[in-house]
Amino acid sequence: MTDAPRDSETRRRRSGLALALNRILAMFVKEFIQLRRDRPTFAMIVGIPLMQLLLFGYAINTDPRHLPTAVLSSDDSDIARAMIGALRATDYFDIKYVAHGEEDADRLILSNRAQFVIQIPPDFTRRLIRGERPSLLLVADATDPTAASVAIAGAVGAAQQALDRELTGPLAHLAQGPPPFDLLVQRRYNPAGEARRNIVPGLIGTILTMTMLIYTALSVTRELERGTMEALLAMPVTPTEIMLGKITPYVLVGAVQMATILLVASLLFRVPIVGSLAVLGPLTLLFIVANLSLGYTLSTIAVNQLQAIQMTFFIFLPSMLLSGFLFPFYGMPVWAQYIGEALPLTHYLRIVRSVMLKGSGFADLASDAGALAVFTLVAMSIAVMRFRQTLD
Repeated sequence: MTDAPRDSETRRRRSGLALALNRILAMFVKEFIQLRRDRPTFAMIVGIPLMQLLLFGYAINTDPRHLPTAVLSSDDSDIARAMIGALRATDYFDIKYVAHGEEDADRLILSNRAQFVIQIPPDFTRRLIRGERPSLLLVADATDPTAASVAIAGAVGAAQQALDRELTGPLAHLAQGPPPFDLLVQRRYNPAGEARRNIVPGLIGTILTMTMLIYTALSVTRELERGTMEALLAMPVTPTEIMLGKITPYVLVGAVQMATILLVASLLFRVPIVGSLAVLGPLTLLFIVANLSLGYTLSTIAVNQLQAIQMTFFIFLPSMLLSGFLFPFYGMPVWAQYIGEALPLTHYLRIVRSVMLKGSGFADLASDAGALAVFTLVAMSIAVMRFRQTLD
């Protein structure tokens, strides 16, 4: 008599467990069906890990090669050409420019067109033959200490073997012992190789990119989800006026963020601001508007706020990895550099580092500022067209 109630209780528990499992299975199937219908989310689930794998596997390289280099040589001898050829053979130096004086060489570095300058004095060969140990100068833009240090180490090794073929016959005695010349390395703008001088200015660009994209990516989708878009459409405003009205407050927010980071960088991290804030300020505002325009475009594509946030991370991830913020830009393969050149963060990192550490001016940064302006115009045009399609 006592076993019957126990068996009945056991059957009830098993029945309840089976029903619970069936309900869980039903919810499991429902979520997969909903995920299949939400194609942007499914694309992010697959796309973001795949993007990380490809970028870290193929594009990221901490041993940069083919760094843009300028030559300032006043000695046209065979020995001088052998020195230049030996440095080129290391694959670290890609000689793209011939400077016509020290001022021209400085301008190439200030404008980020050259990262190194090889300077050979006019009496280099004559003094070497006399055994006077002439000096060969290698000027390095050390704002990126990782790229500069690796290339400088390669230059020192190449210079020691540069003249093996040239020092023959009467000059053979010069090949014995240490090199018959001195390689002087001048690390400009960051002589101590401090990483914070490279990272902290870059944080201005990365923080602005993340925050500006998120803020504006939610602007249109928030109106749609709250049901206030109809009231907005009833107002006598054009799509361009709506876009400008929405992004203008965030321009001020971005300006406050920039000022805060600059203050902290100067007071806590002792990062110098060599250049003029009158140069950095307008170019930063241009960068902010570029990101706001891109974020506004994303908001016209996303159907809800979750998708908008997912899209911003899909843009922010390659921006952070391919812009030169975490890894040397010239360490990436050529195809990755082309992608990086299309990202506004790449150009702004050159601007902010050049102004803060080098003291570059508007003329030096014209190409990067022009790239930001073109990107802004294109992003704004797409945003306006997409917003009109959203209204339809």
